[in-house]
Amino acid sequence: MADDTWLVVGLGNPGPGYAGHRHNVGQMALAELAHRVSAGFKSHKANATVAEARLSPGGPRLVLAKPNSFMNLSGGPVAQLLRFYDLDASRLIVLHDELDLPFDTVRLKSGGGHGGHNGVRDIAAAIGTPDFVRVRIGIGRPPGRQDAADFVLKPFSGAEREVLPSLLSDAVDATELVITEGLLAAQTKFHAPRER
Repeated sequence: MADDTWLVVGLGNPGPGYAGHRHNVGQMALAELAHRVSAGFKSHKANATVAEARLSPGGPRLVLAKPNSFMNLSGGPVAQLLRFYDLDASRLIVLHDELDLPFDTVRLKSGGGHGGHNGVRDIAAAIGTPDFVRVRIGIGRPPGRQDAADFVLKPFSGAEREVLPSLLSDAVDATELVITEGLLAAQTKFHAPRER
């Protein structure tokens, strides 16, 4: 069963008060992916809400998950879900916000450091390896001297919100491409300069 299954995790903080924040863009992208594959979320014993679907009829099986924990405690639920579905880290894709990328940019990588992202750091620690795919969704750096921790916990600006649907769509396209054609193909497409 597990050989065609992917665990796709959208990072963010729980509850409606955080839902529109930059830090929750991973969960926003996951919601867009769930919408595309007509999957509904339900509670899971791994302290997460989970939706299961096929990427396409007869295609790879997706387990879409949002940890119910706060961002910096994402690792526990992710580790439990990998165990529950009998998957290893090579079948894990994590969607998360990335301060070091300009807004409206998607980049992909597997392994390496966490770049100061506490959710990614906690997952790597909990599952014992940094070797999982990250779909890094650029939110840009805070303006002026604004603290990064404050910046990520603020809603997107009006101008950003206009572009946000296309950014989320890009993140989902990139995730689907990783699953269907592999990381290298997705990097080749999404790391190339593009016209908007």
